[in-house]
Amino acid sequence: MANLLTIIRMLLAIIAVEFIFSGRPELSLAAFFITLIVIILDGLDGYVARMHNESSTFGSVFDIIGDRVVENIYWIAFAVTGWVGAWVPMVVASRGIITDGLRSMALAQGYTAFGSSSMMSNPICHFLTASRFSRALYGTAKAVVFLVIILTYIPNLEYLNILTHIQHFYISEFQPTMILISNILVYITVGMCVIRGIPVIIESRRFINNDKK
Repeated sequence: MANLLTIIRMLLAIIAVEFIFSGRPELSLAAFFITLIVIILDGLDGYVARMHNESSTFGSVFDIIGDRVVENIYWIAFAVTGWVGAWVPMVVASRGIITDGLRSMALAQGYTAFGSSSMMSNPICHFLTASRFSRALYGTAKAVVFLVIILTYIPNLEYLNILTHIQHFYISEFQPTMILISNILVYITVGMCVIRGIPVIIESRRFINNDKK
């Protein structure tokens, strides 16, 4: 069930991005709410896995795969539309490739990225990367920045005034401020992404050394 939820959120992310590329305000607004569902499913799949005792090495790896697919779909789409710089998906994707490659070495030696058999032995490294707090904080950061970016750049924002039913209120009036906020959130989120990747590189040294023996 948990793996099915991961598949669903990947498919929904693709649909949301297709709606964004449509250039139609109503579909872009739908993309906002679809993204909200994707975020909810991201937190739900882990809960379902624990509730139904479905936790496994494959489930752990597949959950990371889902995270990578979803975040790269959004970051690449945002870069293509010009909403974020091209450097963002390049940094995020490169970090993901490096950390997941190193984690594969740990997995070959019986260690997983998270959980009771986590590759993180150093308490600080574990806190920064593998703790539930760190994972939840980073997941929340991605959720907020994705939603803010989509809402900020919905085309023909005046159209949405009809939906608000608030006289003399135009969402577009706040767009410059929202752009500033979204840019700040992008730097914070990408910074967290890089910082959380550093402990994986540090901890992976012992697995590299073991592989040489």
